[in-house]
Amino acid sequence: MTNIKLIALDMDGTLLNDDGIVTSYTSHVIQRALQQEIQVVLSTGRPLPLCETYAEELQLTSYIITSNGAEIWTAKHELIEKHVLDAEKINALWEIGNKRRLHMWLVATDKVFRNAERPGNFTDYEWLKIGYGNLTETTKRELLQELNKKKDLEITNSSLTNIEINKEGVNKASALRSICNEIGITMDEVMAVGDSLNDLKMIEQAGLGIAVKNAQQLIREAADFVTATNNDDGVAKAIEKFVLAE
Repeated sequence: MTNIKLIALDMDGTLLNDDGIVTSYTSHVIQRALQQEIQVVLSTGRPLPLCETYAEELQLTSYIITSNGAEIWTAKHELIEKHVLDAEKINALWEIGNKRRLHMWLVATDKVFRNAERPGNFTDYEWLKIGYGNLTETTKRELLQELNKKKDLEITNSSLTNIEINKEGVNKASALRSICNEIGITMDEVMAVGDSLNDLKMIEQAGLGIAVKNAQQLIREAADFVTATNNDDGVAKAIEKFVLAE
């Protein structure tokens, strides 16, 4: 069996079912892993305020990767790493979306701007990421063509109808490497589970990369194993198969 010492879990579409909850079965399996001194890390595109209650509910004591790796927190909400986008760049990215009248969300370290809202002055905030949502295939293709002309961006998604942007080099895999260095393990000892493009690098670089069955095709193809869907306790079944099996 694999020598897994850390389990990294994406949240939306992976750990959480479509009702946005962790089932009692999945919670129980995670508790079993914790009892075996396996570290369990939430690795999400969400900012900390939108994921901290789940970490508390699951009694996690390790780390939380938020905003696609832009921040790394301890379970006690101590910030250990932060990677921000330049305010001028965020302003330019907002203008790109605004001219197309796109639904956008802008994530700063202390506030989230939604529905294409913008701050009075971009330089008043530290920026973690920006997202464009409700995209048609045509709009997404045109937007990507424009974004790919720009430098220093990490372009991913958390669903097939959105695009998310972080600072270049900032992703869930790079955050996991930092955590591995903190606790003295290697990526070979990590199992990562996800469903979307913002999970791709951690699935590729982890010792064991798992895709839920509902994952985007590219993620399923990159994974070492495809588990059940997020609505069928795919996370729990993967943990049972690869970590808890005798």
